[in-house]
Amino acid sequence: MDFLNPVINGFAVVLEPTNLLYCLIGVVIGMLIGVLPGLGPAATIAILLPLTYNVEPVTAIIMLAGIFYGAQYGGTITSVLLRLPGEASSVVTVFDGYQMAKQGKAGTALGLASIGSFIGGTGAIIGLTFLAPVVASFALDFGPAEYSALALLGILLVATISNGAKTKALIAAAVGLLLATVGRDIFTGESRFTFGSLELADGIDFVPIAMGVFGLGEILYNLEERHRAAKAPTKVTNIWPSRKDLKQASGAIGRGSVLGFFLGILPGGGATIASMASYAMEKKRAKQPERFGKGAPEGVAGPETANNAAATSSFIPLLTLGIPANATMALMFGALLIQGVTPGPQLVDQDPELFWGVVNSMYIGNILLLIMSLPLVGVFVKILRVRAAILAPVTALITLLGAYTINNSMFDVTLVVVFGIIGYLMKKFGFEPGPLVLAFVLGSLLESSLRRSLLVFGGDPAGFFSRPISATLLTVFVLVAVFPVIRNMLAKRKASASGAPSPERIKEKV
Repeated sequence: MDFLNPVINGFAVVLEPTNLLYCLIGVVIGMLIGVLPGLGPAATIAILLPLTYNVEPVTAIIMLAGIFYGAQYGGTITSVLLRLPGEASSVVTVFDGYQMAKQGKAGTALGLASIGSFIGGTGAIIGLTFLAPVVASFALDFGPAEYSALALLGILLVATISNGAKTKALIAAAVGLLLATVGRDIFTGESRFTFGSLELADGIDFVPIAMGVFGLGEILYNLEERHRAAKAPTKVTNIWPSRKDLKQASGAIGRGSVLGFFLGILPGGGATIASMASYAMEKKRAKQPERFGKGAPEGVAGPETANNAAATSSFIPLLTLGIPANATMALMFGALLIQGVTPGPQLVDQDPELFWGVVNSMYIGNILLLIMSLPLVGVFVKILRVRAAILAPVTALITLLGAYTINNSMFDVTLVVVFGIIGYLMKKFGFEPGPLVLAFVLGSLLESSLRRSLLVFGGDPAGFFSRPISATLLTVFVLVAVFPVIRNMLAKRKASASGAPSPERIKEKV
């Protein structure tokens, strides 16, 4: 029963009026942001980071967490009503959600998504409550060697599993690691890549990079994309799904909850991969797979459940290991550091109020989502009619003002503009900004742990294989790195044996 005491105390923290208010604000902002195509939770959290400076750490993280999981549901509304995914994790919801809307079942699709999101999110919070302390106690055995291996594996998984071209993701991650080396060497005190600038002597701050790449970069990119928006329907009826629809979708909701929970824990997994995997699984196991893409309720319920479950469970590696599983979690990591809180195995014991306050706020946030999501559909649709020409300059101005208020420094504003242009160009040419930011966040941990380990091992890299956990993690690292190469070689050999053209040749012809 001792285990339950901090959990119950966490409810006392989240039920304080200020924390409840910020939880509500976070969920509402998250849903609003989810509705607006392009400006995702990562960009919003990046833009709002300066506003959290004068707020209590637990209150700030409760609000930012609310933005994250609120956005998962907000993206569903535009996917169903407009065939326009507000979030990457809602892309697959378009296939069947929009078809249901065309058949006059938009309310049913949104109702199923809402119920699935609630069940998936709540199930993942229960899993988080019981699994996180176990992972944290296991991670107490971690030393510099284990953290080096874990950081390397995390960066590689994010670069190889996430969406987009793998080579481009690896290049972005390499640039992120390079940026992490700017500033004074932590061991020798030598300046690196500062070019004589005093502002760069302490390294580049995380906030200008995040605000530039995710905030300003997304705003610039979205100015090109918003003109593709479709006209919204005026009415949404039959909000509550029928008993038949619920029965048909119940299996997909159950499977999506479990699949999303485990994929969320995986570095590089997260909500997007979980929703896609859930859709693929539902289609594969369906007796009539041809129904998918034509308005199958399972095609909406499964992915929406999975993405909310994954969004919640991705807090486990962040809070217990100090390793962010995806780009949004990297921003959460930065937000915690700004508040003077270091995520990791000690967090559960050293700061139980923050840990359990944030975890338990998700129960409240999920209930708020369920209550507010459907009645506010009409408001969200109206927001979509706000022209990008008005929205973009206002958001950009807030971003730049926020950057200035951090240190009252024009240098920070310049950095945001520079990284905003870099973020825009990355999106334009198909480079995902997530691996860059994640590698930057993990870069200092990787460097310090790696150098400490080598000092302990007397400069011998083979020492990493003398410790069971670091040896296992490095073996997995090698397997993840080598597996795509072996798979391509086998595919080429199979194609040449059968006389069929290889995929690369087909691409060249196209």
